[in-house]
Amino acid sequence: MKTLALFLLTALAEIAGCYLPWLWLRKQGSPWLLLPATASLALFAWLLTLHPTASGRVYAAYGGVYVCMALLWLWLVDSVRPTRWDLLGGGLCLLGMAVIMFAPRSH
Repeated sequence: MKTLALFLLTALAEIAGCYLPWLWLRKQGSPWLLLPATASLALFAWLLTLHPTASGRVYAAYGGVYVCMALLWLWLVDSVRPTRWDLLGGGLCLLGMAVIMFAPRSH
C-alpha cells in the first residue's frame, strides 16, 4: 500500500506540474502558474527517489500508475468521463505495474 500511495502522490505532482503550464499557454492563464508548476515538478522528481527499488523499475512501473491518474484527472478536472476502454486500458496498466513492482526476485 505504501508503494502505491507513493506512486499516486508522484503522479499527482507530475500531472499538476504539467497542467499548470498548459493552463498558462492554452487558456491564457497567469505566468505566475509557472512557479507552482516548477515546485510540483521538483516534488515529482524527489518523490521518484523515495521508491525502494532500482530506478529503471520504478520508472517502468510508475507509468502504469500515471496512466490511471491521468484518467482520473480527465474525469475530475476535465469533466470527461472515461470510457470502458479507458478503464480497461488503465486496469491493464495497473496490472503491468503490479507485475513489475511486486514480482518475486532473487537477490
